[in-house]
Amino acid sequence: MRHAPQYAPSPLLLPPSPTPALNGSAAAAAAAAAASADQKMLVSVFLALFLPCVGMSAVFVVYICLLWFATNYDQTDAGGTVKQATEKGLSLAELEKLPKVTGKELVMGTECAVCLEEIEDEQPARMVPGCNHGFHLQCADTWLSKHPVCPVCRAKLEPQFFNGTSENPC
Repeated sequence: MRHAPQYAPSPLLLPPSPTPALNGSAAAAAAAAAASADQKMLVSVFLALFLPCVGMSAVFVVYICLLWFATNYDQTDAGGTVKQATEKGLSLAELEKLPKVTGKELVMGTECAVCLEEIEDEQPARMVPGCNHGFHLQCADTWLSKHPVCPVCRAKLEPQFFNGTSENPC
């Protein structure tokens, strides 16, 4: 014959067993142990939140110090080479010595490399001596007043172009 399985009630449904009676010192010790465990848990949570914040703050302070040092450190004291500022462009008197032509007199094409527009036949233009690249008058004067080189080929405008001789050095 077959036996039916024994029914065992769930431990949650059992009535709680009575706790043994504790005397006053044992109850105080149990309460102190529970308070100590709670205090340890509180310290652990505090350290888990506080220490990463301290670490990130330290990294941030080091980063700010490095940025400050990099911006305030004079690199000429280190003995390294420092690139000097580029030359200033041409003066107004030097610009006036450059040849002025019209758009139809240009030799190397009619597109202005500064503004990227076509130079019309009757528009005033300026031709750079030596390389013969042409530009709108205003575009060339603006560029050459800041840079002493041709905007297309980067040929440097030497002082010999301004001494009044008309011979081409190329």
